[in-house]
Amino acid sequence: MPLVFVNYRTNDEEATATLVDRELSRVFGDENVFRASKSIGMGSRFPQELLTAVRRSTVLLAVIGPRWLKPAGPGGRSPLEDENDWTRREIHEALETGAIVIPLLVGGAQRLRHEELPVEIADLAECQYRRLNHRNADADLKTLTDDLVKLSPELAAAARSNGYQAPAEDQAAEVGEARVKAQVIKHRQRGGIGNLDGDFSGTLVNEPQGPVHTGSGHLYQAREQHIGPRMSSDGGAVNYVVDNHGNVGQDSGWDRLRVDGQR
Repeated sequence: MPLVFVNYRTNDEEATATLVDRELSRVFGDENVFRASKSIGMGSRFPQELLTAVRRSTVLLAVIGPRWLKPAGPGGRSPLEDENDWTRREIHEALETGAIVIPLLVGGAQRLRHEELPVEIADLAECQYRRLNHRNADADLKTLTDDLVKLSPELAAAARSNGYQAPAEDQAAEVGEARVKAQVIKHRQRGGIGNLDGDFSGTLVNEPQGPVHTGSGHLYQAREQHIGPRMSSDGGAVNYVVDNHGNVGQDSGWDRLRVDGQR
């Protein structure tokens, strides 16, 4: 299934269409770029091949030169006035099937106007266009391919599989975006207990508002945090309710416990 369909008129910029096809085929792969005189084999039924290809394409690139609208036949009529004109039919199919249609204005070709076009393809005048100047062909083609890569994931994947590398500024933007995301994650994880380096493990406590307990026993919290009365039992430990700002320790030796008033 082609990704890019190169639409052109035989008596208008056919050589440019060939040039565009070669560059796009180099970037996206020959099988992903359809141009009628290249892609339709001998003995194939070209109407069926054309319609099938354009209906399955992601992008239709309409190569438009200064003679694209000029009368080509007797009677001074524009070829677009003919309902069987293949340039017109291909554009109409692309618009109907939801493909992205990009007018490529070559040389001195002017931007299209609604009144110049048949109703079926009048929306072509509203499609954002690109220009190609033969004096600046290399740079213009490079810009065109870079724009197409950004246009859809399928085109980007096809380009990468053929060794395409994004412009330096795009790579820098991707790195900057990744750094911003990392900073956001770091900013949101303020303090706490746990491990966010690699696979998550342990217990994460982020800005706790109450007591924290990660053991297997029970947690008791006094309503008021101050030194309170002693609570003891015969031969048992002495317990205090305190405001604990230091370390918590535990010792099983009762003889080490010292309480005021006892020696």
